[in-house]
Amino acid sequence: MTRAANPIPNILTSIRLIAGVVMFLILAGATGGVPVLSAYLSPEDQFGLYRTAFYIFVIAAATDWVDGYLARRWHAESRWGAILDPIADKVLVTGAILGVLTSGSVPQIAIPCGLILFREFAVSALRETIAGQVSLPVTTLAKWKTTLQLLALGAQLFARNWDGFGLSFDHLPAFQLLADTLIWMAAIVTVWTGWQYFKRARREMA
Repeated sequence: MTRAANPIPNILTSIRLIAGVVMFLILAGATGGVPVLSAYLSPEDQFGLYRTAFYIFVIAAATDWVDGYLARRWHAESRWGAILDPIADKVLVTGAILGVLTSGSVPQIAIPCGLILFREFAVSALRETIAGQVSLPVTTLAKWKTTLQLLALGAQLFARNWDGFGLSFDHLPAFQLLADTLIWMAAIVTVWTGWQYFKRARREMA
C-alpha cells in the first residue's frame, strides 16, 4: 500500500497563493482603491494596513523556500504542487507590484515593474501554447529570479512603510536607491530568463 504524500508543502503553497490576493486587497484599501473603506481611514489606519500587507508579504515569500524544502526533504513532490507553485509565485509578485504602484510617487520603477509583469505573462502564455509539445523545465537562474523579485519587492514595500515604522527620513533616500537598484536587477534577470525560455522553445519546435 502506497503512503499518501505529505500535504503540508501544498498547503503552504496554497497559503502563499491566498496571501498574495489578500495582500493586494489590503494595499489597495490602504491607498484609496476601495473608496467605501478608504473614506473612513485615518493616516494611522493606512500605515497600519500597509504594515500588515508588508508582514503578509514577508511571511508568504518565506513559504516559497519552505514548501520546496519540505517537499524535497519528505519526498512529497506532486504534480499538483508543481502546477500550483509557479502560480502562487506569480500571484504574490503581481499583487506586490500592483500594490507598490498604487502607492504613487514611484515613476522610477514603472519600467522594471512593467517588464517583470510582461515577461511573466508572456512565459505563462508560451508554456500554455506549447504544452504537450515542448518541455520547458524551470532553470536554476529562473529560481533565483523569483528570489530576487521577492527581495526587491519586499524592499519596495518596506520603503513605502518607512515612516510607518518610525524610521528617520535621513536614511530613506539611500534605502530607496537600494530598493530601486534591486528592482532593476530583478527586471533584467527576469527578462533574460524569459528570453532563454523563448529561445529554447523555438529551437525545440524547429
